[in-house]
Amino acid sequence: MTSTTEVSGQVVALARGMRDLVRAEAGESERARTLTGAVVDEMWDSGLMTALSPAQAGGIEPSLAEMIDTWIEMAWQDGSFGWIGIANLPSRFAAASYLNDEGFAEVFTAHDNHVTMGGQFFPNGQGVVVDGGYRLSGSWSFGSGTGHSQYVAAGFFPMDNGEMRWVSEGIPDMQVAVVPRQEIQFNDGWHVQGLKGTGSYDYSAQDVFVPGSRTFGLFDRRPYRGTSPAAHMGLMPVTAAGHASWALGVAKSMLDDVAELAATKYRMSDMASLASRPTFQKGLAHHVSAWRAARLLVLDAFGAAEAAVAAGDELTPMLRANMRAAAVFATDTSRECAEWAHLVAGTSSIREGSRLERAFRDIYTGTQHAFISEKVAMDSAQIWLGIIEDQFGL
Repeated sequence: MTSTTEVSGQVVALARGMRDLVRAEAGESERARTLTGAVVDEMWDSGLMTALSPAQAGGIEPSLAEMIDTWIEMAWQDGSFGWIGIANLPSRFAAASYLNDEGFAEVFTAHDNHVTMGGQFFPNGQGVVVDGGYRLSGSWSFGSGTGHSQYVAAGFFPMDNGEMRWVSEGIPDMQVAVVPRQEIQFNDGWHVQGLKGTGSYDYSAQDVFVPGSRTFGLFDRRPYRGTSPAAHMGLMPVTAAGHASWALGVAKSMLDDVAELAATKYRMSDMASLASRPTFQKGLAHHVSAWRAARLLVLDAFGAAEAAVAAGDELTPMLRANMRAAAVFATDTSRECAEWAHLVAGTSSIREGSRLERAFRDIYTGTQHAFISEKVAMDSAQIWLGIIEDQFGL
């Protein structure tokens, strides 16, 4: 089958170069419940781990369009590998972009930029304001990529004299702490249906001191370093682009695999191959076209926002709503494509160890994420309708 998309670019090439290794290690990553050392090491050796980060942290600072195709490629190879791409790379990007100079020197410069980072950015903790920083306590779930991270991100609400801080009316201050691994208590809990190889552990902290220099605002858009538009768009759009791309990549792998299978697939008591069936042909044409349309929508929405920021314009609520709605649509479309591929593949899709079987488990795990939920679509629609002027979480 002709590929459902052609990808190019420096960072995409780095990811493509890992195909054989990721395929060989996918089963062991699932058994270990975190990426194998061989895969993580190659992400570093190839330059993939640092690619999204600012140049001062060893990055390339690619466009969002290139990162979208890179994340599609990674998720096409393996769902867990792709998920690490949208976890470790953006986590590292955010810390390297938004930590102040003192924090950057401690976390990055002191380690020759060889720093892997993962975690949960949602503010499930509280940070009591003390001299020089915060005393952090809390519990976080789904800490993607923490299985092999030297630093762990943990979102929290600052508490000043027992009261939350507010950045504006109705909007609390939300910060992200960057914490050394040894100061975190890992509770694991990562026994799941899909995305088994992501090391997305539960973890907690109890009264851990975090200097203010190792924190940054969850919605920061003014980077200390980094010149790409992405660095001036903030973590939310980058994360949204990652989720959309991940779902597209996993769905693409299933469409490609079922198309390859179709020439030799015969259902019991049926003398015709799957590929020769008109209903399969129609279904393949429909779902590949739907996939392509979803990818183009993502590129259009994120490209328009990126171009606006590059031109010095404001990242308006409308642009943010367009990106988030596109990510939800791409996720929904990808799940529909995956379901169709799973059904038409018949019993071939239930054999343990195949990419097709693993991808189906992964897609129904990854698309449960709150970041691409129906609430996000409704918030976006309310902005389009003029019901609300803005939703800060978009």
